[in-house]
Amino acid sequence: MADSSRPLSHRPGAVSLFFVAKAAVFAAAFWIWLLVLVLNGDQATGAEVLAATGAITTTLVSVVLGARLALQRNAAERHAELKKLLVDISWNAFTAAGNAEAPGKVVPFPTLPPDHDRSERGPGERVSAFDRGRGDRSGDRRR
Repeated sequence: MADSSRPLSHRPGAVSLFFVAKAAVFAAAFWIWLLVLVLNGDQATGAEVLAATGAITTTLVSVVLGARLALQRNAAERHAELKKLLVDISWNAFTAAGNAEAPGKVVPFPTLPPDHDRSERGPGERVSAFDRGRGDRSGDRRR
């Protein structure tokens, strides 16, 4: 069940759903018109070509708009979950910082011990850009 204290996520819908429904209604109308023209006439006329073109076009438009609406809704749900996760992470970090004296409640971030010397690195050990000394910068390298 959804937590009532949190606001609802953005749901794209009313305007997009209106255009999907409108395109579907127009597609249905064109298909019905084409069916009536085909059943009543003997020869293919310009009206039948127009009805067929309209039916195909509006059907494709309604499918494309429907797919776009579904993708937007899915993206909105994923975005809402991501925001919820970020808030939970930041809240947990905030509360964990307040309980730092209590053992077992905080997972500390990995840090170097204070007496660690950078020159004691092994031959294949990687160094981040933030840990480089003056002589480790790309422009100061000895060749």
